[in-house]
Amino acid sequence: MTQVADAPQTIPGSETPKKKRRALRVIGWIVAALLLIALIAAGLGVWTVQRSFPTVSGTVTATGLTSEVTVQRDERGIATITADSTDDLFFSQGYVHAQDRFWEMDFRRHLTSARLSELFGESQVGTDSFLRTLGWQRIAEEEFAALSDEARSYYEAYAAGVNAYLDDHSGSKLSLEYAVLGLQNSGYEPEPWKPADSIAWLKAMAWDLRTNIEDETARALQAQFLEADELAELYPGYPFEEHPVILADDPAGKRVVAVGKLEQGAAFVQDQFTDLVESLNLEPLEELLGKVDSLITQQGEGIGSNSWVVSGEHTTTGAPLLANDPHLGAALPSVWTQMQLRCSTVSEECPFDVAGFSFSGLPGIVIGHNQNVAWGFTNLTTDVADLFVESVDGDKYWYDNEWRDMTTREETIKVAGGDDVTLTVRETGHGPIVSGLTGDFTAIADAPHAETPEGKILPVGPGDIGGTMPYTDAALALRWTALDAGSTPEAIFMLNRAENFTDFREAASKFDVPGQNLIYADPEGNIGYQAPGKLPIRAAGQEGYLPTPGWSSEYDWQGFIPFEEQPWSYNPKSGYIVTANNAIVNDDYAHFLSRDWDYGYRAARIVELLEEKIAAGPVSAADLAEIHMDNQMPAAEALTAAYAGVTADDNGVQAALDLLATWDGQNSIDSAPAAYANVLWEHLTKRMVSGRDGDIPRDDQSRFARVLSLQLANPESEWLTAGGTETREELLSGAASDAYEELTKLQGTNPEKWNWGKLHAITLTHGTFGESGIAPIEALFNRGPYDTSGGSGVVNATGWALGEGYQTSTVPSMRMVIDVSDWDASTWQNLTGQSGHAFHKNYTDQVAGWAAGEQYAWAYSAQAVEATTTDTLTLTPAA
Repeated sequence: MTQVADAPQTIPGSETPKKKRRALRVIGWIVAALLLIALIAAGLGVWTVQRSFPTVSGTVTATGLTSEVTVQRDERGIATITADSTDDLFFSQGYVHAQDRFWEMDFRRHLTSARLSELFGESQVGTDSFLRTLGWQRIAEEEFAALSDEARSYYEAYAAGVNAYLDDHSGSKLSLEYAVLGLQNSGYEPEPWKPADSIAWLKAMAWDLRTNIEDETARALQAQFLEADELAELYPGYPFEEHPVILADDPAGKRVVAVGKLEQGAAFVQDQFTDLVESLNLEPLEELLGKVDSLITQQGEGIGSNSWVVSGEHTTTGAPLLANDPHLGAALPSVWTQMQLRCSTVSEECPFDVAGFSFSGLPGIVIGHNQNVAWGFTNLTTDVADLFVESVDGDKYWYDNEWRDMTTREETIKVAGGDDVTLTVRETGHGPIVSGLTGDFTAIADAPHAETPEGKILPVGPGDIGGTMPYTDAALALRWTALDAGSTPEAIFMLNRAENFTDFREAASKFDVPGQNLIYADPEGNIGYQAPGKLPIRAAGQEGYLPTPGWSSEYDWQGFIPFEEQPWSYNPKSGYIVTANNAIVNDDYAHFLSRDWDYGYRAARIVELLEEKIAAGPVSAADLAEIHMDNQMPAAEALTAAYAGVTADDNGVQAALDLLATWDGQNSIDSAPAAYANVLWEHLTKRMVSGRDGDIPRDDQSRFARVLSLQLANPESEWLTAGGTETREELLSGAASDAYEELTKLQGTNPEKWNWGKLHAITLTHGTFGESGIAPIEALFNRGPYDTSGGSGVVNATGWALGEGYQTSTVPSMRMVIDVSDWDASTWQNLTGQSGHAFHKNYTDQVAGWAAGEQYAWAYSAQAVEATTTDTLTLTPAA
């Protein structure tokens, strides 16, 4: 969280009464936090810390159970839950999730229901206003109501289990966070859990994986000062000729291809529309998007995933192997929990024997395997959200030559320690208005217009963009598939009990948001792929590249791609399938999917490594785990090529360039050349975008790697002359000197002491109090730093942000390799640990293994689970 409380910004004595009270409150926080730290250090606060640790052995009575349930945990705290019925199974999953992670669950539901201000006060009113406008909780309630009776019972049983735990635990007995929260918000008590609280978290994950809203917004801002050809150079197309396409050569994928390419309509980005977009103040929107992202899992370039599956013809076991590592924002605790859900007798009435990774607060297993199939996810990277520019007059909007009434509703935001805030949410036919929100958005500026006897007229003539129209103000509406009630909450359980590829595809057909590349393997030797999701069909010529005109139906979405036409593959001739957020299909595909694919460096590298291993002999599970940790930097080839002939007068800089020439392109943890190469990459890209009027974000290193490669081949490139302000030689030499100067300040003048792992280290930051701005509070919850290899656009995707330092910010949130020939031979690892309790032994016990790429044995069979069990808890019904 950006701020838990606003730190005092003025000299004591000069504040307004409100600011003075806030300053005193923060001082009180700090004093109380220091006291708590002192108590813990003296051993007197151990009781406060440990009283929230879960009971993991013995017998506990839980009201709501119908029969006894066994919870077995291994040394890492990973639970296997065995129950006689589905109600008891999901009840117990809710109970165990609450044992390990209730603060995380409670924070998540306040986030998704836009009620953070109830926890943290007025600092979160702007975020709540934005999220209340989107209405995730309302949509979750609609989705819950639409579930089958069976699925609804699972969510209800899960909620009952959470609430059974809450019946016996409160305050600091729930977690240390509640003791700390009490320093600021002493009256807070968690309310009972509701099924919609679970479903709403899927909306947060859909937001995290929504792909290109930032790109659309950033391009709209950059279009104000860049020519169209410059913008196109900054956002080059996917390199189809160089990097893999998931289904480019697969006959099954070709079955969905219609004749011809998508016909391009007339370009809609006319000068007049560009003027209108410029009139919108998009900077606050961009800023708030980043703020919301940081509260979920820190959306950034590193958000994506790798997954691949290899058929038995290429493996040592003769059966498929499946690997997956989703890339999300670094979080403490990790976004995932590990778990197995087992019916004591698998039957039609109780069909579950499933293990893998779940989200706290959500019943079921999201990624993993059951006794029949295994599956993995990567983000589909399709464009499922558009910003529509609306012509508005108060609560009316112009659409198809008439004024229409917006849908409006009043929302009340309760604020801890402050007055309630009333918010009016407005929606057009495209979706909620996301501009002009009080607090975090600046009001929409007047667009250029001309006065006529009829009033203000937008200067757009017939034949340009929608014809002449009345105009008063402009606003942005968000059209996003996740704002329609969907069926993903049911799809999870369908995946969990799938028995074959047909069942898998049926489950995928319900997995509408967020769209994911789903890969598949089974013990019979089959591998497969499905691209599900609610994927919009856009009007001809519309590609979601920039905000879209909203005043005419000719620009609207034309429906959604039927599931039968979505790409899929089954037992391809190549014997493997690789997905890494790269292009799914080529331009022969009948529908437009995206212009904002990942640029395919990770996919190309995984394919390269797989084919090398296949050529050398059968592939093992250890080989797949090794691929997870490959550190090849996407810009390495272009960067070393750029500096092949560059020399420096300064001996230190020349030594650094000589070191770069020896680099193998790997961002290894102890590599000195990698340290210099990455710092050089920071300064080279910084100089490339300098010399222009506006800000050009460098938020996608894979894209910039492609830009550099293309511009090196262009002798006239102005990007390598900072817009013509330097020669190419000056720009390259200047960046080399800048990089040397920064690195020597950070790690000294001796190149042998330079080290990428230390420069790129990760500090695991608690998802709420870890960025409070109050050092004693942060010290309670944060851990690290830990030296880290990898980088942005790397298979080992430990992302970092250009312009924001070199520390790791996005991560492979987990890694797994599933062996379908012997489920117990599978391996897995989590970023942090199973527990959400600071100071618990399982809080960060997996971090060292994660950093080193070590995966742990994944016990699945009853015998293997029994052999690894260290603690057994029996949950028993109340008398």
